Amino acid sequence: MPATPSDPGIPAAPAGAPLAITLGDAAGVGPELIVRLFAEGLPHPAVVYGDAGALRRACRALGLDGSLEVRPLETPGAGTTRGVIGVLNRWDELPADLPWGREDARAGRGAYEYLCHAIDDALAGRVRALVTAPLHKGALHAAGIDFPGHTEILAQRTGTAEYAMMLANDELRVLLVTIHIALAEVPVALSPEAELRAIRLAHRACRQAGIARPRIAVAGLNPHAGEGGAFGDEETRHIAPAIAAARAAGLDASGPWPGDTVFMRARKGEFDIVVAQYHDQGLIPVKYLGLDEGVNVTVGLPFVRTSVDHGTAFDIAGHGLADPASLRAAVRMALRMTRDTE
Repeated sequence: MPATPSDPGIPAAPAGAPLAITLGDAAGVGPELIVRLFAEGLPHPAVVYGDAGALRRACRALGLDGSLEVRPLETPGAGTTRGVIGVLNRWDELPADLPWGREDARAGRGAYEYLCHAIDDALAGRVRALVTAPLHKGALHAAGIDFPGHTEILAQRTGTAEYAMMLANDELRVLLVTIHIALAEVPVALSPEAELRAIRLAHRACRQAGIARPRIAVAGLNPHAGEGGAFGDEETRHIAPAIAAARAAGLDASGPWPGDTVFMRARKGEFDIVVAQYHDQGLIPVKYLGLDEGVNVTVGLPFVRTSVDHGTAFDIAGHGLADPASLRAAVRMALRMTRDTE
């Protein structure tokens, strides 16, 4: 049966509120993706948090300026769907000559401000869910914003202590124990508490997706899941105790399973989600299946947030080549994850 808003830890979306879509870095493909999405027609009203000029420029680049109106708004209201792109921006307007495809501190600061505005409105219940276009870490840092990415900004601004990154497509769900840290730091960051937190968040993510009793597979850190201590003891010291604690609490968790086969087993339907120990262990299998339908989900927030699973693609920005498939998938997933309040 589907998860309901009364389930512990699952946020309820405000009825009738629009989706919030953030522009991301205006020098990247975000504006083009959003314009294409609105031109196709959205399945639910939405508003864009970003720069109206950047969206108008994208409309011109795509030859859609005659069929789409970019309309500044004061509040999210009921949002818009086809023909009109409603835009909210409490930050400065970006310069009209902002170059496509280049790292720019102005675009980085704008991306941060648009995201913060959307987060604030999501916390206030003014939007149904948050869908984010890509930002550029170098541009963020050039603007003096010291965050490695969306996930950490979302957690800090919402005051969320327990959160995780999940990537998902129609074949595989993967949630990470550690996110944006150096590989050498991963073993030090692991603990039974961190593992158990990730397992609980994986359970929550699956329940929110409508899975009644999620089957959670936990990947080992080392080759062959440590081979009984022959290749490291993180499995016996950290991972196995957390799995035992999760099972004692009634969660269907198993492992630690070897990382070279567990994703294939999940893809074949044996598990509903895999808890991976570090960034590339979990993201490579999902992205190998294709970027077009991959969606990044931040689990643990007080609202639903989904995102594309690709970057700003500076190399093709402004050329009309960007494919909105991942953004479209992120919108669909945000709606599915909040469908119980309709």
